[in-house]
Amino acid sequence: MGRVAVCVTVGVAGLLLLITAATAGVVSSVPGGGAGGGSCLGTVTAPGAVPAGLSAEQARNASVIVTVGERLRVPARGWVVAVATALQESSLINHGHLGPNNDHDSLGLFQQRPSQGWGTPAQVMNPEYAAGKFYERLVTVPGWERLPLTEAAQQVQRSAYPDAYARHERRATEIVAAYTGGTLPVCDGAPMSASGWTRPVAGTAGSGFRTGARPGHDGVDIMAAKGTVIRAAFDGVVVRVRCNIDGSSWEPTGRPMPCDRDGHPGLGGCGWYTEIRHADDIVSRYCHMVRQPIVRMGQTVIAGQPIGHVGSSGNSSGPHLHYEIHEGYPATENNAVDPVSFMYRKGLTL
Repeated sequence: MGRVAVCVTVGVAGLLLLITAATAGVVSSVPGGGAGGGSCLGTVTAPGAVPAGLSAEQARNASVIVTVGERLRVPARGWVVAVATALQESSLINHGHLGPNNDHDSLGLFQQRPSQGWGTPAQVMNPEYAAGKFYERLVTVPGWERLPLTEAAQQVQRSAYPDAYARHERRATEIVAAYTGGTLPVCDGAPMSASGWTRPVAGTAGSGFRTGARPGHDGVDIMAAKGTVIRAAFDGVVVRVRCNIDGSSWEPTGRPMPCDRDGHPGLGGCGWYTEIRHADDIVSRYCHMVRQPIVRMGQTVIAGQPIGHVGSSGNSSGPHLHYEIHEGYPATENNAVDPVSFMYRKGLTL
């Protein structure tokens, strides 16, 4: 029987204590306290898996990176950052010195440089040590879990090619998922599929997409209690934050807005809502929030990141999330698609 993922509160100070002990060869099991938010930790259920497309050597090294992350109680998002970094730096091959092709004194999975304080050559050539040192620096980056992967990795690596890590995010997510039973945890228990998508809210699907009774309903309603956290379904950039009632829209002003109270059927509009633009011009829309979304225009978000809370503003008969998917940017009625079918193709059931 596989173990389950659990949510715990782990501060940076506690993680550093554990990681420092581990990289020094000292066995430690429980991190200490310290300031910090709640983070969901993953569970490695298949350490011997060989993800599709990897050689046995690459799979062994990926397994080490993931297992070290679990042992050090780094949130699963950190495992993805670490694997993506190693894919870029070494293609998950533990390279020794490459002679004239070597980049200065860079060595190992993460191409760490002994001259820059990463350790001795023998140490950075040890995959477990190298992964531990990567995590040690990652957890000191303020807000690293909410940064785009390429920014979090660059804060650790200081690469001459800072944008290169982003192209490995999807593959790194698939690799990590292979070691965790096919899903990555999100803190409220909602799974993240190997494709990197997650359910936006924990709840039961209600009114469906363009039904006979509601042919103009361009999304699906997910029933949840008022105040339930709404999460970004996938990585992307926030492109709209707005109050929308009865055909009129207002940008947030900081002053009381018409969407700051419950709506009712027939009122019209999405109430408080936000849109996120994802790769390939996919747009997700989240409507009827109880108050102004907690994200801002132009902000980069990651899958599972809180973006607001369930409410009943706008054209609504009770608390729920109206969730839409659009295959095109900007989002229009013509490019709306059934969110249930879309999410199923991404490995999730609404």
